[in-house]
Amino acid sequence: MAIQPGERRLLILQTLAGMLETPKGEKITTAALAAKLDCSEAALYRHFASKAQMFEGLIEFIEQSLFGVINQITTDESEGLKQVEQIIALLLRFAQKNRGMTRVLIGDSLVNENERLQQRINALLDKVEAALKQALRIAATQEDLKADADFGALANLLRCYAVGRWEQYARSGFAREPLQQWPQQWPMLYFACLSQSGTPGSE
Repeated sequence: MAIQPGERRLLILQTLAGMLETPKGEKITTAALAAKLDCSEAALYRHFASKAQMFEGLIEFIEQSLFGVINQITTDESEGLKQVEQIIALLLRFAQKNRGMTRVLIGDSLVNENERLQQRINALLDKVEAALKQALRIAATQEDLKADADFGALANLLRCYAVGRWEQYARSGFAREPLQQWPQQWPMLYFACLSQSGTPGSE
């Protein structure tokens, strides 16, 4: 049975993501991608107008995957700090399961590509930071944080933690897994958040 256009597009994106998993991180060319798929470059361009559009497809997949779960977390979990914990764990888990996508998230695979791709990743990360900030605000309404805590600074700190773990994962040739020290590090981040609370001894 012939492969449908939508299935072919998905196969191209899956193959591209697989090629991005190589630790050395060689530049991906459409010729190499076509060879992997055993098709011509012209066949690729019947589904995507450019290589940049292929990367945009990957970014759309990342965004839909992450925010599908983040929206579920914020719907199902009422406690703000638990939302924070689950969102960060999601970011680490997604990277660990999707090596090629991790290289897209840190911009490593976008260095020689259209600059709008990095702008889209920046916008995605800003949305993640906004979700963390909102969860921290909820924690404040629950009196786990001070109402005048610096939610922006805390959210940015948490974002930088996740991005740092992604970077370490990719730069180590995918040896230093993002979730490796999460059980030990979340309490440290938790207490960093609580240092903004109104509890005795926090001044």
